Amino acid sequence: MTSLVLWLMRLLRWLPLPVLRALGAALGWLLYVSVPSRRRVASTNLALCFPQWSETQRAQGVRDHFRMFAQAWLDRSWLWHGTPELVRRRVRLRGDVSVLSNAQQPVVIFAPHFVGLDVGWTLLALSVDRAFTTIYTQQSNEQVDRWVERGRSRWGRVRLFRREAGVKAIISALRDGEALYLLPDMNFGLEDSVFVPFYGVPAATVPSLSRFAQLGRATVVPVVTRLTPEGYEVEVLPAWDNYPTGDALADTATMNRRLEQMIDAMPSQYYWVHQRFKSRPPGEEGVYR
Repeated sequence: MTSLVLWLMRLLRWLPLPVLRALGAALGWLLYVSVPSRRRVASTNLALCFPQWSETQRAQGVRDHFRMFAQAWLDRSWLWHGTPELVRRRVRLRGDVSVLSNAQQPVVIFAPHFVGLDVGWTLLALSVDRAFTTIYTQQSNEQVDRWVERGRSRWGRVRLFRREAGVKAIISALRDGEALYLLPDMNFGLEDSVFVPFYGVPAATVPSLSRFAQLGRATVVPVVTRLTPEGYEVEVLPAWDNYPTGDALADTATMNRRLEQMIDAMPSQYYWVHQRFKSRPPGEEGVYR
């Protein structure tokens, strides 16, 4: 089954984007209907983060999220198997990339978990003359793991560190001029995490953005990827001033506040099927029942 799915993904790269997006919308509806556990997770997340929404708004937000999640997944067909010309035609790069081009300045790229996160990584590796590195979570399926790793390593000068590689190798690469594409906004468990507010709810968050920037003496540059009808927009936002401050807890809280502003601009594109609030502070009950 896995081989068949990956073979189909290679074929889908030939489809016009509107046709592929229509297939993604159909797949998203199928997932919405057939995976009630993830539907409940997304609905709970939206209820916690947007209590001002009505039930109708929340239900629509969950449906929109499943649609965009599936569309972004199918878009990996042309992202990982199409030509560079096709990727550049469908993905627009916005913002000032000069800070990313200067290899003399260590940079940590804050790349939140929006549905197009792989698009942002691919376009920067393809378009910016600099070495990049990121931290890679191994997939449980070996075939999928190889496919994802090859897809993320297609172009540019890139290195993928598995999480077990440890901090020293990543800091060394950062100090050697490799820009670190970091996605620290998920729940990675209680180990090495701190509880800081996310939309007013305590959320276990790794303070890695602050720590890597501190240890690597690096500038933090946010990069946001938006799914659009024409493809995607990858926007390089201005570097954060006075960050890190040396206080990892305060810095991580600042990261979440600024992430909220990014999410508010396109709430359905954030990764709501993830159990962001699975880890709870001592004495608090779980929220996913």
